[in-house]
Amino acid sequence: MPEGDVVWYTAKQLHAALAGQVLTRSDFRVPRYATVNLTGQLVTEATARGKHLLIRTGGGLTVHTHLKMEGYWRIVAAGARPPGRSFQLRVLLGNTQWLTAGFLLGITEVLRTAHEDQVVGHLGPDLLGPDWDAATAAVAAERLARKPERPIGEALLDQTILAGLGTIYTAETLFLSGVDPWRPAGSVGDLPALADLGHRLLDANKERAGHATTGDTRPGMDTWVYGRAGRPCRRCGTLIKKGEAGAAGLERVRFWCPNCQR
Repeated sequence: MPEGDVVWYTAKQLHAALAGQVLTRSDFRVPRYATVNLTGQLVTEATARGKHLLIRTGGGLTVHTHLKMEGYWRIVAAGARPPGRSFQLRVLLGNTQWLTAGFLLGITEVLRTAHEDQVVGHLGPDLLGPDWDAATAAVAAERLARKPERPIGEALLDQTILAGLGTIYTAETLFLSGVDPWRPAGSVGDLPALADLGHRLLDANKERAGHATTGDTRPGMDTWVYGRAGRPCRRCGTLIKKGEAGAAGLERVRFWCPNCQR
């Protein structure tokens, strides 16, 4: 599933293509919304909330999408054909300049903007939200501590606690903090600092492709532990470990250094 920085950047691109323009094309390839037509409506904003994308119109409607595991958006010039398989297309929104196309989207729905809380109100503080600050980090820390026996590696992936972290940034955040992913959340000393580190990693990568946490964007050099199982830790040389945890069917992979993360 894409990390929050990918979703943030996708929202930025959609905003640049659609905001301030009247829709001249609207096509929903989802049975429930097949008859919805937004043609003639002004797009006011495209924004991200955690891993959710929200495209708002002046008519008080919001197109809510989620990439899930395989989804993606493509933007092409008006009149061009979107690069993707037509049977995987879920929604087309376009104006006189640009055509945006969402493929394999895990969620595609249209709702009243006033009712957005029904789909994103359950989320925790947004790590890339405009209101992220020390106070927000403290709120996130309080949520992390609500179930003190829960493994911190599992808690950080819970979008109702923190919105935006995926398996990559969770692994990298915990490594840089020296915290074992299996450690109970209640025993982690500085939870606000941990949450803020996740924010800083996402923020540093949101304007570019890839997820570089080491400061080196070259392939194979961009992460400390993620994707490096069985290879030596960049700091101490201990072999990186890999494991899975979570409820049946919802397992998430973890990477960690057993020496650097105690």
